[in-house]
Amino acid sequence: MARTEPARGMRDFLPEDVRRREHVIGVITAVYERYGFEPLETPAVENLETLLGKYGDEGNQLIFKILKRGEHEASGQADLALRYDLTVPLARVIAHHQSRLPRLFRRYQIQPVWRADRPARGRFREFYQCDVDALGSTSPVVEAEVCAAVSDALEALGFDDFVIRVNHRQMLTDVLNAAGVTPDRHATALVALDKLDKVGLADVKGELADRGVSAESIRAISGLHESAKVFGENAPKGAESSLTMLRGLGETYDTMSSVVTGDAGENLRLVFEAIGQTSAASRVVYDPFLARGLSYYTGAIMEINVADLAGSLGGGGRYDDLVGMFLGQPVPACGFSLGLERILVVMAERDMFPAPLHGSAADVMVSVFEAAGSPHALRLAGLLRAAGLRVIVYPDADKIGKQIKYADSLGIPRVALLGSDEIAAGTVTVRTLAARTQEIHPQEAAAAAILEALRRRG
Repeated sequence: MARTEPARGMRDFLPEDVRRREHVIGVITAVYERYGFEPLETPAVENLETLLGKYGDEGNQLIFKILKRGEHEASGQADLALRYDLTVPLARVIAHHQSRLPRLFRRYQIQPVWRADRPARGRFREFYQCDVDALGSTSPVVEAEVCAAVSDALEALGFDDFVIRVNHRQMLTDVLNAAGVTPDRHATALVALDKLDKVGLADVKGELADRGVSAESIRAISGLHESAKVFGENAPKGAESSLTMLRGLGETYDTMSSVVTGDAGENLRLVFEAIGQTSAASRVVYDPFLARGLSYYTGAIMEINVADLAGSLGGGGRYDDLVGMFLGQPVPACGFSLGLERILVVMAERDMFPAPLHGSAADVMVSVFEAAGSPHALRLAGLLRAAGLRVIVYPDADKIGKQIKYADSLGIPRVALLGSDEIAAGTVTVRTLAARTQEIHPQEAAAAAILEALRRRG
């Protein structure tokens, strides 16, 4: 027999799963639209050359490639790929449709992406990203708005213990320079540093050594990391505290003084000042070793964490050069991506979903006593649906006890009994299963009576 489980790292979504996903997507969409972001969708499949070279060497290895088809299949070569994220396709869209889009373009996009990654808790090979991006401006207002939008979205979902860690990619480069890491080792060092919050300093030091970073540079990085950690533990989170920490590190540690006072440090200061005027002001914290693994970031970078999840709920940053790879001219851009799957995992473990999501597939089930009554059942169902009720018609003329048991198993609260007597009289008997009561209504008035009962309950 053929295997029935989905491919590793992929999942089936049963009705309750879909309702939860739709709830989260609906909440996030509503928040993004309050900030004036517009919807965008792109194809699941991109040209392979569109994706290659945008994510770094490790990212390139995780792209799901699609073999050439037909007579070219035997070559083993690939020309297409499943999209790896939503940001690179956005950059392609901007380059391709530039004349049809406004100079300042704000978009949100909620679609699946695919990565040939090792599956783990909250990590899958097919997963949804909930992206929000603004293009066309270098102003720190963009970073502030993006952080505020994702912060409001998580708060609307019921999260209250998350932090938005913020750093600057150029500042991190300056830190590596100050630590004596040679430029040819920067990219590989960033890959290792990106794992700090997942595996800890000891493992990262070992990986840095394996990647050819000198022992002296590793000691410098370790010392700064420990100092920054102590500094951060003594300061509360928030935009103002982050500014204090930024200034304090520059004044206290020689290796950070030139970093903090440089152009990147000044830009990060302006970003924190802008965030301080938004709803995300109390959520941000400066993390001088936040790296973000993707290679296309050029400025401020952000990541959202909750206490009981290894890894993040999402991340983003400024990527002013990415669109230029397609367009031939720079287009400033900044965005943030929330990971739907990880949000769902944490919300399920914390029982954060509203109670109605655990409800039934329908408000009413119309019973069929005998085959001749089916047309009448369908007509009644139409009347109830026209009034806005969710209705299931039981298709077979089974015993009424079996039909009621089926409705009860699905959590359907009411059964409309339509026997020969009711059909002759133009009435319907509505049984409320939980209360074990029933009422007789004219068929034309049944919907209003059921809606009133639902209103009183709610």
